Parts: sequence; C-alpha cells; structure tokens
Amino acid sequence: MDMNAQNIEEIVRQVLAGMTGSAPAAAPAAPAAAAASNGIPKVAHVAMLTGLEHYEIKEFPIPELADDDLLVRVEGCGICGTDQHEFKKDPFGLIPLVLGHEGTGEIVAMGKNVKKDSAGKDVKVGDKIVTCMMFQDDPEITMFDLNKQNVGAADVYGLIPDDETHLNGWFADYIVIKGSRGSTFFNVSDMDLASRILIEPAAVLIHAVERAKTTGILRFNSRVVVQGCGPIGLFCVAILRTMGIENITTVDGNAQRLEFSKKLGATQTVNFMEHKGIENLAGAVEASFGGHLADFAFQCTGSPIAHANIYKFIRNGGGLCELGFFINNGDATINPHFDLCSKEINLVGSWVYTLRDYATTFDFLKRAKAIGLPVNDLLTDTFPLEKINEAHEYALAQKGLKVAITFGAIDGSKNH
Repeated sequence: MDMNAQNIEEIVRQVLAGMTGSAPAAAPAAPAAAAASNGIPKVAHVAMLTGLEHYEIKEFPIPELADDDLLVRVEGCGICGTDQHEFKKDPFGLIPLVLGHEGTGEIVAMGKNVKKDSAGKDVKVGDKIVTCMMFQDDPEITMFDLNKQNVGAADVYGLIPDDETHLNGWFADYIVIKGSRGSTFFNVSDMDLASRILIEPAAVLIHAVERAKTTGILRFNSRVVVQGCGPIGLFCVAILRTMGIENITTVDGNAQRLEFSKKLGATQTVNFMEHKGIENLAGAVEASFGGHLADFAFQCTGSPIAHANIYKFIRNGGGLCELGFFINNGDATINPHFDLCSKEINLVGSWVYTLRDYATTFDFLKRAKAIGLPVNDLLTDTFPLEKINEAHEYALAQKGLKVAITFGAIDGSKNH
C-alpha cells in the first residue's frame, strides 16, 4: 500500500510538472481531461452564418467550463422562421453568428455548482436538456414572476452576437450554456428527440393561447378560426384540440397543410385560393361554422393583408389573438370603426413566451400524444449540419413543415 501511494504521488507530481512547465500550452486543462475520460473532443464544429444565405462550418476549441456552466452535445435543432429571416436578410444585424434556438442535447460536462434545472429538477451528466432564455441584463427575474413578462426582456441562445466562446447557438455539435449569462434550462430526459426539438415552437403557441384565455371567450363550445397552417398555426390547432375545443376552422392557401391540420384537430378547412375577395373568403369561413362567424381567431401568419382580413371572420364581441409578427413585416390597414369598435373585438397580442410557458409546454406535448394527436409528424425533414445551407433553402421553399438539423435519423422524418 505504501509503495502504491508513493507511486501515485510521483505520478501526480509528474502531471503537475507537465502542466506548469515550459512546454507549449495546448487545450485548456478541463476539456483535455474530459476528452480522455468522457470522449469529449478538444474542438467543436459550428455552422457560422458569415453572410446572407451563407453558412460556413467552422472549428473552435471547447473552452474550460466555469463552475456554473454546462457543456452539451447537440442532438438536434429545428429551423425557425426567425432563422430563415436572418439567413435571408439579417434583420437584427447579428452576422456573423451561430444561429439555432430550437435545440436540445445531452449534458456531457458540468460545473460544480450546477445541481438543478430552472424548475428545480435535479440534473446530471447524461441528462437531456433544452434551453429557454438568458437574463444576464435582468437577473432578478425568477420562474415565479414571469407570468406577465415574456422573452422580450431577455436573450436566447442562437440569437446572440458571436464572442470569444463561439459556441452560442444550437446549429453546432456542442454548445456551452453559461451560468454567467443568467441562462435557464430544463431537464427533459423523459421526452423523445422529436418532441424535444418541437418544444420551443410549441411554447410560442402555449403563450398565445394563454393570452387568448385572458379574454374569457375560449370555451369548449367556441368556434375558433386559425389563419395560417405553417408549424405555428398547426401547433395552435393541436393545443386548442388538447384543451377540448372541437369546432376549429383553418384557413390557408396550401391544400396539403390544410389537410394535415385535420390530423391535429381541425374540423373544417378553407383554402383562400378558392375564394376571390375578402367578402367571399369571409363567407366561406362563416359557412364552415354553419352560418356563424368565429367566436375567436388566431392570426398565425406574418402577412399584413392576412391581419386586415381576419377581422371579417369574427362575430360581434368575439376575440382575436395576433401572434404572426415576430419581426416588422409592415403596416396592416384596418378600419377601426368597423373592425374593432362597432364589433367590440377583444384583441390581444402575443410575442414568444415566458419561462413558465416552457414548463407548461412539456405537459401539452405529453397530453397531445396521449389523446392520439400526431404532433411529432410536424417534424417532416432532417438534415446533417454540413447541409445546413441546403436545409434553409428547403425550408424557405416550404417543401416540408418543420425542418431540423440533427445528428442522426428520426423515425417518421425524411432524412436528407
């Protein structure tokens, strides 16, 4: 035993001498040790948006973790409409950056202070997580006072400027979650990969429906119209159906998406390509409800014309939730007398989500599955990281519903 102890001490001395000697420094000590014991590489690969419509795969060292940080091996990340806006136009002026905020992955290393997630659930290496928002500029915000404050006061991974770490977005094989940024994250190890990728867009609609409920109009027997059948509108349908609302009409110009909305709970569909003029279109919506206008409407497109039209679908005293304008897509022309005042429309706006909405979203996705709604079928196409430019072009062409970057195949999705 004494001889073994001496041998160990000698080995430790040799290691320390090598770390502090005159030899050239290599990778930081913590990641290098991790690479030896846990298979963590010394470098990570990211898809850096370096110009309009152009990603480059770049390689960066994995930094040493601080005591409140996490290193996550990425398993997948959905392509959001916001990513597509950045890809095409850079409306936020963020280039160069690593995009991707609909991501999920596995914890492979963690600082000594990391014990629980943002809901108080224990976390350990090997757990699957999603990130929510960062409150570096407002650290006093907690889980319990976010009921009335949304992500507008915070940042999210995948939409922050590049810095010396570089591993700031989910379009990568590794991401560093920094405690110093006021990061929030959730342990979702009990959910499959497709569901985890869909959490962030679903949370947008959970928030919208919660906003809509404040009007007091949404009930089991409400007639609800959902305008726009992209992933956002389709999630809206699924959430309404999970709540028990059964009289739902969807409006879109894509027959395939309208048909899919029925699988998620829509009972009637209206293809606006088949109706010329707003009066005819409003008449078709009214006919879908058996001669009644909608009690409530959700406007899920970024089209100013669509916003102007939707008031015509709603009854006097009805409600409207506008959630389609994440960015400035221009002004909409309405007549305040006819569209709002004389009809006494209850109008609410919705923008992104709160931290509490994220927690609610987990229960929604589980409940939707339990009642047989094929929510995971929204994830139609997956691409590897090296094909991210192709993936964005594919998504912009609306060839699929939800397109994602993944590091492996997902059952039910087309893998490119």
